[in-house]
Amino acid sequence: MTLTEIASVDFTKNLVLKENYTFLVADEVAEIGGGERGLYSRDTRYLSRYMWRFDRPAQQLLNHSPRPDQLNQHLAIIEGPTQVLSLQRRLSVAAARLDDAIVVTNDSLEPQQLELRLEFAADFADLFQARGWHERPASPVTHALAVEANSVRIDHVASDGLEQGISLTFTPTPAELTSNGATYRVALAPGATTEIKVRAALHDPLEDSPPGLPYDEWLKGFPPHQRASQAAVLRRAELDLRALLLFSAAGPLPAAGIPWFVTAFGRDSLLTALMLLPHHPAVAKGTLRYLAARQGKVRDAGRAEAPGKILHEVRQGELARTGKVPFGRYYGTIDATLLFMILLERTFAVEQDPALLLELAPNLDAALGWLDHEADLDGDGFVEFAGSKPGEGLTVQSWKDSHDALSHADGRLASGAVAVSEVQGYAYAALMAAATCLRVLGREPEAARLAERARVFKQRFHETFWVPWLGSYALALDHDKRPLEVLASDAGQLLWSGIVPDEVAPTLAATLMSDRLFSGWGIRTLASGELRYNPLSYHNGSVWPHDTALIAAGLKRYGFDAEADRLRDALFDLAASQPDLRPPELVAGYQRSDSPPIPYPAACRPQAWSSAALIYLADWG
Repeated sequence: MTLTEIASVDFTKNLVLKENYTFLVADEVAEIGGGERGLYSRDTRYLSRYMWRFDRPAQQLLNHSPRPDQLNQHLAIIEGPTQVLSLQRRLSVAAARLDDAIVVTNDSLEPQQLELRLEFAADFADLFQARGWHERPASPVTHALAVEANSVRIDHVASDGLEQGISLTFTPTPAELTSNGATYRVALAPGATTEIKVRAALHDPLEDSPPGLPYDEWLKGFPPHQRASQAAVLRRAELDLRALLLFSAAGPLPAAGIPWFVTAFGRDSLLTALMLLPHHPAVAKGTLRYLAARQGKVRDAGRAEAPGKILHEVRQGELARTGKVPFGRYYGTIDATLLFMILLERTFAVEQDPALLLELAPNLDAALGWLDHEADLDGDGFVEFAGSKPGEGLTVQSWKDSHDALSHADGRLASGAVAVSEVQGYAYAALMAAATCLRVLGREPEAARLAERARVFKQRFHETFWVPWLGSYALALDHDKRPLEVLASDAGQLLWSGIVPDEVAPTLAATLMSDRLFSGWGIRTLASGELRYNPLSYHNGSVWPHDTALIAAGLKRYGFDAEADRLRDALFDLAASQPDLRPPELVAGYQRSDSPPIPYPAACRPQAWSSAALIYLADWG
């Protein structure tokens, strides 16, 4: 029987292990048996099947992941009330490698026999194909196979000529080995033990990463947990954030989320690095340098690239390399360039290292050039995006990037050049941050001009976006400059950026903490009662932990400590309510009750800025 025939296991959830770009997506008993599951690296699926079969019924008794790159599993063959054979399995992922070890022990007083067969296959599918986001090739893909006494190698040549492969090595030599399976026949005396090891090594010419940071060194960067009630949740977040790191020549940077966003994302990586700044400034510096090296140089509508613009996403799979999807180096984000400037200044504030500012000054100048010449599409003084055509990139390019995330009160979607409210807050903060950086660099006249520009921008933003009868700011301005007069969480992030005048901050704080926006678990992306409100939508009523954390930090900035603490405690309660102690990427916006919050069905777990949000808020004590 296969492990997936164990009826007591819920197979709707995934088991995910990761190190650097390599990650395993399996079912709950660590099998790859079809669908989107597999062993991936750099957006290519190497193993599409990996399943152990036993000739005697086995039960799973334990699955435990001490770290996000390891799984310990206990399987048992039971006769009557007695375990006669135990199988202790340790599965681990390293950069470009999967290791699987099974120790079989005869716990009975009689000799025992067991046949184990591992089934495996490789398809080298692009992640977008494996997930069903892009069609598979019409013609079958062929691979070269080499079978030796104790190893199998499967090689693949992609359509762009890139040569990839995977080798599976078995210790000891199997009784039978074919191109798709290995069979062991184990005979054990009472009390005897044997061990079977499998190593899957990926052959990927794109794998050029420096060594990763050891977990123990990473954990030393965090202070002792001050509140016992938060300790377990924080340790899980710390471990997950280490697992999410990508290692590049520029330094470490966070991937956006596991399993489907194991790559650099401008907005996600920048905000995660910012939240980790007091503990791991090296992540901020690695993120800044990685993004600076890939800053936009030319105008390319297909990739939404423009001079000085910071990218949104990097993909390395075959479809991206051949241009069949635009995400090889995709710039369709309106806010990453602004967040880049903010992170640069805040990293200097922590590190007090003028050398970093001097190194990245050309990139700062280029980012300011983008803000001056590319970001205002219609000349009204605000920062806007026009979006890509459907199927060619993101139609909405602010953080709520669902196609239906920006709507008027009557449900009509915004179109054309759209100025989203929190983006204006980022722009204000970016101007202030750039002014500080230029001042340190000795460019005082330029710094003074930027600071004055920020002051005027702040005043004009409030005059244009404030909606008195809402007690909040408009979600955005449409192409015809009509405000989107709906209650949404975006206004809360304006407190974080500092663009809100002191005199209206109490009104905005009260609106944010009202029952329409505060669910008890966090701030809804769209308030209940709005026409497009849907508690289980992606951006129209759900609760995102990182969004709530930025709002909480904004409330704290303006002196609303009780409200900020209430949001912080809600997020820790949310994480503690989950079986794995992980805050999902987002949860449904239903009002809090005795039941735990409902995670969005396709939410990443872990997700970088959700985990970092807990670290960010825990620094308050």
